[in-house]
Amino acid sequence: MKTCLSAIALLALSTSALAADADPAIGRQLDQLDYTYEVDADGDYQMVFDLDDGRTQLVYVRSSIENYGSLSVREIWSPGFQVKSGDFPVAVANRLLADSNKAIAGGWVRQGETAMFVVKIDAKASTDQLSDAIDAAIKTADKLEQELTLGADEF
Repeated sequence: MKTCLSAIALLALSTSALAADADPAIGRQLDQLDYTYEVDADGDYQMVFDLDDGRTQLVYVRSSIENYGSLSVREIWSPGFQVKSGDFPVAVANRLLADSNKAIAGGWVRQGETAMFVVKIDAKASTDQLSDAIDAAIKTADKLEQELTLGADEF
């Protein structure tokens, strides 16, 4: 699992725009929630949650904010599937699309070799909204990870 987590961390480093610093407002919210986190080299908040069934799930709260017109959005990412190289198998890609269609909050994206479940929230979301978004990301990603990897817990 550590090898996979290291690969995800390197992936995030190599493919995302570098943030100058971690957003301190997110750090304060995570502290209020009593979440344990690390700040990665991009300035994003990285956490690993213990789930009820003995599994764990990795999640990132991005410090950078994306803007579109009057919208300001923060992303929460959680990995659910990874290939060593090349394309995702067709059945996996179709399953990710079907799951995105059913998801209330978020959808699946490809980030390099990894399928990430991404929840987008208002950049000024409340602490409760941030917590709900993290919860949605980790539960959705872990559920599909279990299905697609026949129960493996890589993330």
